[in-house]
Amino acid sequence: MRLSRYFLPVLKDNPAEAAIASHRLMLRAGMIRQSAAGIYSWLPLGFKVLRTLENIVHEEQQRAGHIPMLMPTLQTADLWRESGRYDDYGEEMLRIKDRHGRDLLYGPTNEELITDIFRNSVHSYKSLPLTLYHIQWKFRDERRPRFGVMRGREFFMKDGYNFNVDEAGALHAYNRHLVSYLRTYERMGLKAIPMQADTGPIGGEHSHEFLVLADTGESEVFYDSAVTDLSLGDRAVDFDSVEQCQGIFEEFTTPYARTDETHDEALFAKVPAERQRTARGIEVGQIFYFGTKYSESMKAKVSSPEGKEVPVHMGSHGIGVSRLIGALIEANHDDKGIIWPESVAPFKVGIVNLKQGGEATDPVCEMLYQGLQLCGLDPLYDDRDERAGTKFASMDLIGCPWRITVGPRGLKNGVVELTNRRTGESEEMSPEAALDCCTQIFSAV
Repeated sequence: MRLSRYFLPVLKDNPAEAAIASHRLMLRAGMIRQSAAGIYSWLPLGFKVLRTLENIVHEEQQRAGHIPMLMPTLQTADLWRESGRYDDYGEEMLRIKDRHGRDLLYGPTNEELITDIFRNSVHSYKSLPLTLYHIQWKFRDERRPRFGVMRGREFFMKDGYNFNVDEAGALHAYNRHLVSYLRTYERMGLKAIPMQADTGPIGGEHSHEFLVLADTGESEVFYDSAVTDLSLGDRAVDFDSVEQCQGIFEEFTTPYARTDETHDEALFAKVPAERQRTARGIEVGQIFYFGTKYSESMKAKVSSPEGKEVPVHMGSHGIGVSRLIGALIEANHDDKGIIWPESVAPFKVGIVNLKQGGEATDPVCEMLYQGLQLCGLDPLYDDRDERAGTKFASMDLIGCPWRITVGPRGLKNGVVELTNRRTGESEEMSPEAALDCCTQIFSAV
């Protein structure tokens, strides 16, 4: 993309309404603009990152054997009355009447709707196990929306729902989701720790939240520092293997890690003192197993192998896709701007032309721009007629992982400058070598 043709309304000054780094930088970098309290328009740069994260979530969900679909944002209140949650959910639920006076709601979650779809379509255990998911906008009318996309009222969320004939199958689905979430976050360059959590209005007996450690996190967390050394890495995972998924579940959940709501001082005291940690955390996902809570109240039953009708065992599993962007920025920024992990950067490489219109610089920039595109990368070419300082500041603000600077002085010696945004280290090399270097870096991502 040529910056002269892109819509990137950056701000020079820090917005007064932004209290945390991610909110401030998303506004300054032209990623979002507030439409109403807790509701944002996603401008091209922010939308590009949002789609990148969405694609990673889709890929990892389908790798785990989960099936994508799409449910509407509006739901009928009758289903929620059937489950008993319509009156219990509270003022966070946005309730609406249509022109015929029928009660609707803007969905904060989809347990009722997916259960209704299931009970009208599946009637035998032979169709199980089954996990369906979608990525859709949700709305919760927060009393005090703040921190930008971290605590907004409208948000983009992946929610998935498993259906199993018995508890054993449902617990394997729970473990499978935990493993798939670990893979998802690691691909995004995030360290998200699964912590035992309260089930809240979703209900059920088992729940883990995934939290990214950050000073601006809303949750107080207590954990064994050993858990921060764990990583799935490149290990192959057979999601159909009960034993392997259970093993990974135990590996990542045996070290003490809990939110303040479930913290147990006696258990925490058993952690060696040198490994006891207290911090703040940003919630980026949560998984639940709630048994037959919804299937019993909504009569979602299947015939069992013994020929009896039994309520299915269910769980729900969410990832806050839009919130993840805030968490990523909180964990990856400096005083100059955002530092995107290479796997999620909206533009992998920035090209800065220090003399726009120059006989020497323009052809080299064009060669790099077209060469990076041919290699499958998406460069951002700053071809504006601006001062060098302005161009460098823009690149640092929006967080391109790598920058190639092309100037007339360097080209006299046959070199351009390749700079790593995260480390600040620069190296001079030929334009061809810079192109090859970028290609190799991102082929491994």
